[in-house]
Amino acid sequence: QAVHEAILRNQFLIVRAKKLRCGREESRRFYREHAGRFFYQRLVEFMASGPMWAYILAHENAVPLWRSLMGPTKVFRARNSVPDSIRGAYGLTDTRNTTHGSDSPASARREIAFFFPEFNEQLWYQQEEPHLRCGQVYYNAEERVHCVFRDEETELT
Repeated sequence: QAVHEAILRNQFLIVRAKKLRCGREESRRFYREHAGRFFYQRLVEFMASGPMWAYILAHENAVPLWRSLMGPTKVFRARNSVPDSIRGAYGLTDTRNTTHGSDSPASARREIAFFFPEFNEQLWYQQEEPHLRCGQVYYNAEERVHCVFRDEETELT
């Protein structure tokens, strides 16, 4: 809940949100680029250890802004240099550091497709993104996402 609140407080728009649980095989596929590295199995085990939330976030310069909000991967460094970052406040170890964030737009596309195979980025850019950019959105707390106002809807105050 604290991470979700940080997302909202930092004015990210939540395009999609999904609570899910990945098994070991899914976690291995997600982290396959790290296979063979000393921390790979720890990443897989942590990801498979319980439920999590996956998000598609929107913001101007979303990737670097989210990475900054998360803080350094190394929890010790995060606690000492950016204690108010998500990892500084909630991270336990370098592989149990609370959050993941794509390191580039290309990685974001790949990771969004992994968690949200039904999401059509091109359709989103055509139908929703222009409204989001203009501020024609409201936050739906029940769904935990930002929604576009439709013509028949009126603004919530």
